[in-house]
Amino acid sequence: MSITERLNAAREAIARAAQDCGRDPESVSLVCVTKTFPAEDVLPLLEAGQRVFGENRVQEAREKWPALRARFPDIELHLLGPLQSNKVREAVETFDVIESVDRAKIVAALAAEMARQNKRLRCFLQVNTGEEPQKAGIAPQESDAFVALCRDVHELPVEGLMCVPPADEQASPHFALLADIAARNGLRRLSMGMSADFELAIQLGATHVRIGSAIMGARDYGEAAEPARQDVSVSK
Repeated sequence: MSITERLNAAREAIARAAQDCGRDPESVSLVCVTKTFPAEDVLPLLEAGQRVFGENRVQEAREKWPALRARFPDIELHLLGPLQSNKVREAVETFDVIESVDRAKIVAALAAEMARQNKRLRCFLQVNTGEEPQKAGIAPQESDAFVALCRDVHELPVEGLMCVPPADEQASPHFALLADIAARNGLRRLSMGMSADFELAIQLGATHVRIGSAIMGARDYGEAAEPARQDVSVSK
């Protein structure tokens, strides 16, 4: 299958999954994850009408997307990977949505940088539903207080929650947990579900599904592997 055929297959699968649980397919946004793939691989997707994309690294996005945005100005670009403090300025310049807000230091830095740039990026708070020590995200038991910190103290434009369940566990309890946290905090958007489990995520309320390999094909990570998160001073 070509990349556009895989895109269409993903769109059809999303629509079926939504219809099967009585949802409007338009209520689910496909975030096409293009990390490690060059701009020439993304172009056919743009030409096929896809506009929402996700990247894991700020630097890669800054190199890849400006020329594509010049041709397709209605692109919506999501940051999915952990955000380093020294990349906040560039992230606010580059992205439309930050899905990986996960700690107080980043909240304060984002709020200050958005004010400086006079931009209001939509934000999702990442919840570490499996409480995995190697994975980014706020612990579930701390999520209510974190939502309040983001919205009430820093007035961050929080739209919803995001999670990445443990690879060796059933995803459904994690998706259900995220939905419960969102509901009690009045958050209406849920970014959950990837290539292997997006249909289940839709059944459990996902409004955004992050699909990469099912559309883009297998990745050769090589030098593009995600670096360790570093907390250093925010760039001025």
